[in-house]
Amino acid sequence: MNSNFKIPSPCFILDQKLFRNNLEVINRIEREAGVKIILAFKAFAMAEMLTRFRSQISGFAASSLNEVEHGFKHLKKKGHTYFVAYDEEDLGKVLQCSSHITFNSLSQYHRLKRKLNGSVSVGLRINPEWSDVSTDLYNPASSLSRLGISSSELVQLPEGIDGLHFHVLCESSAESLVKVLEEVASKFGHLLPKIKWINMGGGHALTRSGYNISLLINSLIQFREKYDVEIILEPGSAFAWETGILKSKVLDIVENGGVSTAICDISITCHMPDCLEMPYRPNIRDANLDPTNSYHKYRIGGVSCLAGDFLEEYGFESELSVGDEIIFEDMMHYTMVKSTTFNGIKHPAIAIQMDNKIELIWQSNPEEYGSRLG
Repeated sequence: MNSNFKIPSPCFILDQKLFRNNLEVINRIEREAGVKIILAFKAFAMAEMLTRFRSQISGFAASSLNEVEHGFKHLKKKGHTYFVAYDEEDLGKVLQCSSHITFNSLSQYHRLKRKLNGSVSVGLRINPEWSDVSTDLYNPASSLSRLGISSSELVQLPEGIDGLHFHVLCESSAESLVKVLEEVASKFGHLLPKIKWINMGGGHALTRSGYNISLLINSLIQFREKYDVEIILEPGSAFAWETGILKSKVLDIVENGGVSTAICDISITCHMPDCLEMPYRPNIRDANLDPTNSYHKYRIGGVSCLAGDFLEEYGFESELSVGDEIIFEDMMHYTMVKSTTFNGIKHPAIAIQMDNKIELIWQSNPEEYGSRLG
C-alpha cells in the first residue's frame, strides 16, 4: 500500500528500517561478546516482524503457554521458557516448544522434574536482591519477592540443573548490569562453575542512545571467560526501542476548572498502560512535555470511563481542534502486548512503514470484544 492509503485511527505504525537498525546493534553485541540475545515477548511480539526478521532474531523468551507457542510458530525456533508457576497439565506442550525451561522455585522443580523428558535444558531463577529499579511494581529484587530463589535457600545446585536465570533490571544501563553481576558473584559464586549457562534476563536498554555498549561487551566477555559459561540476555524493549508510533485523533475538547482536555480515540489505560503504571510520560510529536511556557495547554484524555484515563498537560504551539492528529512517539514496546478491550474499546490497528509505503497488517473486528467474553 502506498503512502496515500488512508491509515485507520487509532493505529500502531512500526518503521521497519528503525527496527532493522536495532537488530544490527543487537547482532553486533552478540558477535563481539560471544553471547546470545533473545527477544522477550512480554515487551514485543508482533508476529509479522518475527516472520520477516527470523534469521536475525536468535531466539525468544516466553513466560506463558501462549507466548511459547507463538514463538515456536512464527520464529520456527524453540524458546527459553520461564513461568512464575507451571500448570502440570500444560507442561507437555511447553516442553515441545522449548529448548530451555526455568523454574521459579525449588519446590516446583522437585515436584515436576519427573515430568521432564530430557529434551530441554533446565534452570532455576535466582534473586540477587539488588536492582536499580525504583518503581516497586517493576522491581522483582526485594527480599520478599515471589520471583526467584534467594542465596540462603539455594545452598547447592540440585541434580539435573544446567543453568541459572536472573531478571532484576528495567530499561537499565550497562553500569547497572555490572553491579548486578557483582551481586550474583557474591551471593551465588560457588554455583557458577557448576552451570552450563546463565540467563541475565531483560531490562537492558541496548539500543538506547548513550548506552555503554563497550562496557557491556567487555563485562560479558570477562564473566563468560571467568566461569566458562554460556551467556543469554533476553531484552524486549531494546528490539523495538523508538521504532514506531501510536497515531490517534482528537474527538472532543472538554473544558473544566480552567483545564482543557483533548479527548482522543485511544485509551491510556487500554492501549499504553505503562503510562499510568510506571508511570511513564510519552513524547507527543510537536508538543512539549513541560507546558510551562506554552500558550496552548491540554491534558490528553482517553475514551474509557476510567476517571484517571488521561495524561497531564502538554504544551502545543497552536490550538487543538476536533480531527487533529495526536502522535505518541516510541509506542512499540509494552503497548500492543498489554492492550485490553476494557469498556469495549477496540484495539488500534497495526501497520508497518517501509520507506514511503504503509502496509496495514491487522485491524480489530466487531466480534473481537464479545467473542472473548463468551
